[in-house]
Amino acid sequence: MIWKPNVTVAAVIEQNGKYLLVEEDQQELGMQLNQPAGHLEPNESIIQASIRETLEETAYTFIPQWLIGIYQWHSRAADTTFLRFALSGIVTSFDPNRTLDTGILRAAWFDLDEIHQRRNCHRSPLVMQCIEDYLAGKRYPLEILIHYE
Repeated sequence: MIWKPNVTVAAVIEQNGKYLLVEEDQQELGMQLNQPAGHLEPNESIIQASIRETLEETAYTFIPQWLIGIYQWHSRAADTTFLRFALSGIVTSFDPNRTLDTGILRAAWFDLDEIHQRRNCHRSPLVMQCIEDYLAGKRYPLEILIHYE
């Protein structure tokens, strides 16, 4: 058996000092807070995945502008390694009639104090790390993400 990490994407979206996050129902862990995020699907680029996941989990249309970073994290609880590509950008529209992905309780805007206060329910340490890197001004051009069909 060949070991492979789980490749995921996450969208760090800030608007007027607030961040778009989702509350997820993780059966065994209860409610958890995360960026709009999910797994890369077959034949999908990192950029396409971030747009799709954000729409599916928040009903917002996401336009990625920058790569914030690439993060490797091993979840001891799941004995799984994740390779996360975090992108930042803007949202342009919202569809209030769209049904959110199964397991998503709601999408909402949180300020930094609220995010810090709820740190004990973050889905992973990457939630805060991605925001901190965004605040530190980490921005890499999307052109470094090459996708071959």
